[in-house]
Amino acid sequence: MTAARILIYVQHLLGIGHLRRAVILARAAAQHGLDTTLVSGGFPIAGLDLGRAQLVQLPPVRAADVTFKTLLDERDRPITEAWRAQRRRLLQGAFSAVDPDAVVLEMFPFGRRQMRFELEPLVMAIELVQPRPLVISSVRDVLVDKKNTKRTESILEVIERDFDAVLVHGDPAVIPFDASFPAADRIGDKLVYTGYVATASLPPTAPTGREVVVSAGGGAVGTRLIEAALEARKLGVLADRPWRIVTGPNLEQSTFDFFRSWTPGGVTIERWRNDLPRLIAGAALTISQAGYNTMMEILAARVPAVVVPFAEAGETEQTLRAQRLAARGLVTLAPAKGLNGAVMAAAVAEAMARPRPSAAIDMNGAVQSARLIADMIERRRERGAA
Repeated sequence: MTAARILIYVQHLLGIGHLRRAVILARAAAQHGLDTTLVSGGFPIAGLDLGRAQLVQLPPVRAADVTFKTLLDERDRPITEAWRAQRRRLLQGAFSAVDPDAVVLEMFPFGRRQMRFELEPLVMAIELVQPRPLVISSVRDVLVDKKNTKRTESILEVIERDFDAVLVHGDPAVIPFDASFPAADRIGDKLVYTGYVATASLPPTAPTGREVVVSAGGGAVGTRLIEAALEARKLGVLADRPWRIVTGPNLEQSTFDFFRSWTPGGVTIERWRNDLPRLIAGAALTISQAGYNTMMEILAARVPAVVVPFAEAGETEQTLRAQRLAARGLVTLAPAKGLNGAVMAAAVAEAMARPRPSAAIDMNGAVQSARLIADMIERRRERGAA
């Protein structure tokens, strides 16, 4: 029997977390023996390790700001109807070329409403294929709370009609899905927890316990975090240790240049490190936002951590995750509101005084997701052969 084929669709618009998680899933699926193609619609990130999975890069798009209301193309122009039509054609072409047994849509229909112009036609095309591929939603542990009843009903209707499964990449013992999606019980047995998706624990790049590692994810919204970290360092916080600041590839060049000019001795500032999980694994302390991927790297490494959740424009996801993990003593929470060097210094002192974090959390989500998808395809094939 030929290897099962899957297509994973991902669209990152502001940060790069969605892409990084999808890459880990694609790599695990390919390692499990699935013929895996990852279709990405965001701006390319260099150095992605896809293992044996294949990458299809669509014409990239990003959000102009944290409101996500305006989408910009590769020339920083608002996207047009002609651009949307081209993306639809290319996505449909990738689907036809792969001819998958399963299609995994990252965040949809819980998110990515901006991309309905191509995702809804894709789902319609899937319905016309015989035998019909499985349609699976891949979603992180926490959603942004929109408090929109009509939106919730629309999501549930789409799941009931078009989706075979919803893979929640989290651990219900830590954060149940209904903490951010109260109607989760109405999804029924289509909802499956996979455990958290994380890069496997890696040996550190630098000598263990020396560096303070500050990271701002993609960098589009991490300016204040970096400022506060540098201010704390100038106040003498852990000044006997080397500091490394990784700003993210999306930080404005003028801001990056300013930080480099403002950086004291003993502090290295870089845009990006492909070995960031290894840097975190060897850190004395890490300071970061509370995005999914960074938090998983912190939990896998079990290093002291200060997290500053991104909470602009009504974003609630990072705050909920950080609060739940802080309550378990796994991280130290520093609020974004009123953040400055003194606040950061106090949070660092608290984090360094804590015992080294330890917790029983299911972190095997990538492997378990691959196994679940493979099992669903196998059951579908067996029913078709019967």
